Amino acid sequence: MIDTGYDLRMRTVFHPSLSDIPLHRVMHALGSPVRLAVVKKLLDGKVHQGSEFDFGVSQSTLSHHVKILREAGILQSDPEGTRCLMSLRAVELDERFPGFVEQLRVLSTDY
Repeated sequence: MIDTGYDLRMRTVFHPSLSDIPLHRVMHALGSPVRLAVVKKLLDGKVHQGSEFDFGVSQSTLSHHVKILREAGILQSDPEGTRCLMSLRAVELDERFPGFVEQLRVLSTDY
């Protein structure tokens, strides 16, 4: 059986421990303009629904980008019925990489 990161019985999503994720993986995840736009929106500290992200890509493409961000430890995604709620793992990111979230804020003003 292929591990998809999802538990189909309870529809939970796997979130990696940040201690297991190297910085280069986080930086790679931010290398896409779509993924950077998702993170920029999440920098407000609120929980957002997947439907709030309208970046001119299909839903399946957006889901792919969210999966990459989730697997890199950048965001938390929680399925709730037919919705997917997302938030930035800011506290954990700052614990693992001190000052990282602030640098994201600085970078996000450039775009």
